[in-house]
Amino acid sequence: MQQPWSKRHKREFKGCQFSLSNSFAQPLSMPELTKLTKDRGDNKLLELYNNHDLEYVPNGGSNDLRQDIASVVYDNKLSADNILVFPGGQVAIQTAALAFASNGVHSIVFTPGYQSTVESPEWAIGNAGVTQIPRHPDNNWQVDISKFKEAIRPNTKFVILNEPWNPGGILMSHHLQHEIIDICRAHNIVILCDEVYRLLEHNECDRLPAMANAYEKGISAVTMSKPWGACGVTIGWLACQDLSMVQRLVDAQYFGTACVSRASEIQARMVLGASDLILKERSEIILRNKAHLMSFVEKYSEFFSVNEPNAGAIAFVKFKLFPSHLLGEQLASNGISIKPYYCFAEVDDEACEAKQYPCEAYHFRVGFGELAFPSKLDALARYVDENADGWRRKLQKIDK
Repeated sequence: MQQPWSKRHKREFKGCQFSLSNSFAQPLSMPELTKLTKDRGDNKLLELYNNHDLEYVPNGGSNDLRQDIASVVYDNKLSADNILVFPGGQVAIQTAALAFASNGVHSIVFTPGYQSTVESPEWAIGNAGVTQIPRHPDNNWQVDISKFKEAIRPNTKFVILNEPWNPGGILMSHHLQHEIIDICRAHNIVILCDEVYRLLEHNECDRLPAMANAYEKGISAVTMSKPWGACGVTIGWLACQDLSMVQRLVDAQYFGTACVSRASEIQARMVLGASDLILKERSEIILRNKAHLMSFVEKYSEFFSVNEPNAGAIAFVKFKLFPSHLLGEQLASNGISIKPYYCFAEVDDEACEAKQYPCEAYHFRVGFGELAFPSKLDALARYVDENADGWRRKLQKIDK
């Protein structure tokens, strides 16, 4: 198992005043959540929260929460039996890999990406290897379907997708999703799709069906932190049509964190009860902030570029002068936090020593889901203004 890719980030950017690293929607507060619950007259749920006991909840989550998830997120096309609850999304992804990437299975993943979506199949005992397929900005960071087909082996039985894609906030087309599902169906391949930014599409017409709804061997991984801003609730889940697959997940979950707190479950139900309103308000914040980000990139286009995101509260911005870890070091010393490329891919130390960086290494992730984003972006703009003349001279040397 590799070192956590974000470990270096936490060390280098510790204590920064202006964090552009956060990837969640504007966080909820408990008073806000209580008011939303009262306003819709759900006093029974508030009473349940204030008077619940502290017994263990069932492994994989209580029935009432699982039923709410099936109803709100999956339009009752799934039932409570198709949902397995976890303490957040991270352990859910890892559990799916343990269940389906072991015992001689070859897996396919895509990079750069969130570390668990890239490396978790390698952690499965007895796995038969993992093929990493790069995404590139020239293709708008999309899955290369021809390379995907080429990577499939007779024992390829597990694929991890991340749609909308982290770190870029890019969403594949409906056609591409259908094509990938058809290919996997023909080869009897399980698809785990990290969908933590689903429901935050910038245009609802772009929203893809949840993989758990779209494919009989599809698994959706979700967490409450991203769309709803309910980070502290620490509730995530896996959803799947096939009950035999659910049982395999249950068996794998048993050896990890099998149950969550009842308080978190009830808070999650409060969030889901107000889902439409919460998502509307968070989406409005995201779209306003995205406009600020795109204006920033346009104003400083000699230094920055970006493939415009169409989902979530994140963008993968390119700095044109030097790799993002070097920019990050400069920004950190000025109290500004970004997420450099090394947070989303294993860095080749020898290539770095030789200063042979891939083009992707010039990218860094920016999160724009919070109300405070404009003031944080202003801090970055001030830094750019202070260094613009020196950067221009460097660009002129590069051009020569």
